[in-house]
Amino acid sequence: MKVTVKRKDNAIPVAIHTEFIKLQDALKYANAAETGGMAKAVIQDGEVKVNGEVCTMRGKKLYPGDTFSFMGAIYRICEYGA
Repeated sequence: MKVTVKRKDNAIPVAIHTEFIKLQDALKYANAAETGGMAKAVIQDGEVKVNGEVCTMRGKKLYPGDTFSFMGAIYRICEYGA
């Protein structure tokens, strides 16, 4: 008998159509930041974590499976249609 265990994940899915998405764009796409300027500011101020670590690179590439968190919410990048 084969048993599959799935970890319960409370992350908000962010489906992308491309191979990757830049962190600044992901914040806007997920509606976590209202504007690009706001996304830039919160990233540079160290308020965003990528895969559990503070990231200050606006152009950081996020691939399916990566997570980012901002203001207590966790977002997971996933492939569109998956």
